[in-house]
Amino acid sequence: MNARTDQQVLATPEVYFATLPSGVRMPYVTRGSGAPLLFVHGSLCDYRYWNAQMDVLSRRFQCVSVSLSHYWPVDDMSIAGTFGWSTHVAELAEFITAMDVGPVHLVGHSRGGCVAFHLAREYPYLVQSLTLADPGGPLRLDGVPEAALPPATTALRARVADLIDDGEIDAGLEMFVDSVSMPGIWRKSPAAFRTMAIDNADTLPKQFRDPLPAYMRTAAEGIRCRTLLIAGAKSPRMYRDNVAMLGEWIAGAAQRTVAGASHGMNVTHAAEFNRLVDAFVSGL
Repeated sequence: MNARTDQQVLATPEVYFATLPSGVRMPYVTRGSGAPLLFVHGSLCDYRYWNAQMDVLSRRFQCVSVSLSHYWPVDDMSIAGTFGWSTHVAELAEFITAMDVGPVHLVGHSRGGCVAFHLAREYPYLVQSLTLADPGGPLRLDGVPEAALPPATTALRARVADLIDDGEIDAGLEMFVDSVSMPGIWRKSPAAFRTMAIDNADTLPKQFRDPLPAYMRTAAEGIRCRTLLIAGAKSPRMYRDNVAMLGEWIAGAAQRTVAGASHGMNVTHAAEFNRLVDAFVSGL
């Protein structure tokens, strides 16, 4: 990544706070005008993760990026309640309703992709279109027993949680980030991304205790809005498999692959990622 990308990842736009009916105070940034484009971050991230999208796509859309509860920046009101994917789905529905910005064009990455998927399924009137980039979570195929993480992945995550709980933050984050992207990526990541991950490190053990639900055909067939699925060509197979299978299950879903990119495609290959999202949303 170049210096400009490094600056984009941790730039500090003006931050607002929306107090939701549940009492949670949700940090968010917004830029631009036009059709609302709402970004949902994944593990170890927050609203800053989408700076490279906010910078460019705000020329055509009203871009909004949120920090889900328990993620940076935190205070007593932003960590009220239980950490969990279902809680984050409900929070986003509250946010869209309270801010009167729906229906939105929803973009989710990794764990945030799973949150976005379930928001579109449970609150279809709030979502005009859905873009999922390397959506996280296991698959459950027809006729196959309940999906579960491989034992090696479970063991690795337990080790990561122990390292973080013991204060060995850098070692724990290196183990986790390399496992969901590619070996060595943590040390090659810009300092700004590592800072953001460290700011959110304490959410990782919470996340491991709250496994994402499996994608199933019946749930995917319930997605009625136009959908774009984006995979990194070098992303771990589990993400590419999710994109491929959801592409079969969601009616009319479009699939795209970002050449040369791994899991963090919207940062490392921002220009191509932005082009795909812009073309998809503008074409609706």
